Formats: sequence, C-alpha cells, structure tokens
Amino acid sequence: MDIIRDVLDNQLVDRDRHKMGRVDGIVVELRDDQPPRLAYIEVGMTVLARRLHPRLEQWVAAIQSKWGAKHSEPFRIPWSKVLDVGIDVDVDLDARETPALAYENWLRENIIERIPGGK
Repeated sequence: MDIIRDVLDNQLVDRDRHKMGRVDGIVVELRDDQPPRLAYIEVGMTVLARRLHPRLEQWVAAIQSKWGAKHSEPFRIPWSKVLDVGIDVDVDLDARETPALAYENWLRENIIERIPGGK
C-alpha cells in the first residue's frame, strides 16, 4: 500500500458510515532496529495547515483559540482502529463521540445558526 496515495486526504467514515472529515496527516513511529510503524492518522485544521507551511499552522491555531474553538489540537486515530482503506478510510469509531467534527460543530453553533433561517 502506498500510504500517502491511498490514505492521505481520503474521506474518513465511521462505523455507521457517517463522514467525519478527511485524513489530514499520518504519524509514523520510528523504532530502533525495526521498520517504521504506522501509528496514527490525524484529523484537524492545524494538521492541514502544517502541511502547507509551519507559520500557517501557528496562525490557524491562534485563530481557533481566539474564537474559542474547544478542540484546536489535532485528533489522532490509532491505526489499529482503521478497518479498511479504499476510496474511503473506514474506522471503528463513532464520529459523534470524537472531536473530529469539532470544527463543523463550532461553525454550526457560532455562524450558521446566527444566519436568519439557519436553524
């Protein structure tokens, strides 16, 4: 499997087939005298920003904390929770019980619901 091609930027889908964002980052664990091990996949705006430029990551994190985002840290999903990698990356989690949707929830509560007719 080509990890970058097959996993990075693919749609994450929970056990109930609910979309929970995209794979924004991959964490590889380096071990002495052993091959590297895929440890986590990461989800979050700061991870995506880091891929573009380290300063952009700092800027996004500062904006998130200023606007009161509850989860500005990336959410890590252990590779052991990955069920299948295909067009989507299926994980053995419930999206509603994770901070993976924190950004969407914050947007809904603080922006969309304040627009007339947005409720």
